[in-house]
Amino acid sequence: MTLRIYNTLARDLQEFVPLEPGHVRMYVCGMTVYDLCHLGHARVMVAFDVVQRWLRASGYRVTYVRNITDIDDKIIRRALENGETMRGLTDRMIAAMHEDADALGIERPTHEPRATDYVPQMLSIIDTLQDKGLAYQAGNGDMLYAVRKFPGYGKLSGKSPDELRAGERVAVQDGKQDPLDFVLWKSAKEGEPEEAKWSSPYGSGRPGWHIECSAMSCALLGETFDIHGGGADLQFPHHENEIAQSEGAHGEGFARLWMHNGFVRVDNEKMSKSLGNFFTIREVLQDYDAETVRFFILRAHYRSPLNYSDAHLDDARAALKRLYTALSLVPAEAPASIDWSQPFAARFKAAMDEDFGTPEAVAVLFELASEVNRSRSPELAGLLQALGGVIGLLQADPQQFLQAGVSLDAAAIEQQIAARAAAKAAKDWAEADRIRNALLEQGVVLKDSASGTTWEMAQ
Repeated sequence: MTLRIYNTLARDLQEFVPLEPGHVRMYVCGMTVYDLCHLGHARVMVAFDVVQRWLRASGYRVTYVRNITDIDDKIIRRALENGETMRGLTDRMIAAMHEDADALGIERPTHEPRATDYVPQMLSIIDTLQDKGLAYQAGNGDMLYAVRKFPGYGKLSGKSPDELRAGERVAVQDGKQDPLDFVLWKSAKEGEPEEAKWSSPYGSGRPGWHIECSAMSCALLGETFDIHGGGADLQFPHHENEIAQSEGAHGEGFARLWMHNGFVRVDNEKMSKSLGNFFTIREVLQDYDAETVRFFILRAHYRSPLNYSDAHLDDARAALKRLYTALSLVPAEAPASIDWSQPFAARFKAAMDEDFGTPEAVAVLFELASEVNRSRSPELAGLLQALGGVIGLLQADPQQFLQAGVSLDAAAIEQQIAARAAAKAAKDWAEADRIRNALLEQGVVLKDSASGTTWEMAQ
């Protein structure tokens, strides 16, 4: 089976064929580094970490670019509030982002460009757009993109400019020809720090958000590349505007395939800083280990909403323990390489080849764990660990993982054993099995004999 990916631009699953045989070029919109990353950011990072891992597992060389926005109104405002330089703030937040990403097992991208290092490339694109009649300078000094002069505007969101205008609730800003026109270059404002200003043919100022990604992706991947990704909230206007800028300037296609991950939701609302309902990655990691958080994210398909709650994380932790328990009971014999024709591996591959179907791939891991428990096969245990590793799971020492997660003391375990004995005496076999399985999820293995039941931690 060949890899198929859902293309937001085409609104369909499409067979993936890279522009350059054997080489995939992918750009993903990264973080605006004015604060700590929250769980929504974790989902973006994990989703596209899995994409690039599976592409490599499929034999491709991958050039993966995930940018850093280190110039923005929010960054300027936060730095002024903190009484620190913008560079000091962004350096600190980038270091924190790397710590969070490393904890979640996210591999570093090939390139991680900072927007402030690409201002000359941004100005070059703006010059080209102005020469082509697609950009103009407003009365307030800002350089704006003339949306209605780009025929393809709206193709990613699936709406025409008139349909997009129907949602406008603000008056046309100073000098704008159309409310949809967006900023390419912001003129410097009074009170802004000098480090937020660059010289340009249009006067002192700084780049708009959208032009940053057009410049960085073009500089590092070329004018046309394979995959552009990001959160669903970026589809409009950010990604729509990237297309208008890039294709307007270069006269050819931008990204051939667009991928968007779904929102993280809390109480049926999108998790975001603006709504104040977000949890930073660090806050979540105070209560849950990093692999559990990664597993929680991967149990949902990347395009589906991800509902956050302690109950869902508790369930993810219990499920992950079941996989580690299988590995703890049998010494894994790691394969030199995965034989993708092996039935479990073939089903795992089929799931991942269908738009990175991690829920189905995880289901295969549980089927394989059950077979490991039944057969006590070191080869299958090694395959379980190897397949988990493809998506960044099951690489910890099983015994250490299980012991770190044990919340029962000896007295509590004995109490559960007594409750199980009572259930068996009452011939309530379902309850007896439930108790055994609940203990097993916490790494507690029961051994029945004629003299009674003993227990030990999984080895």
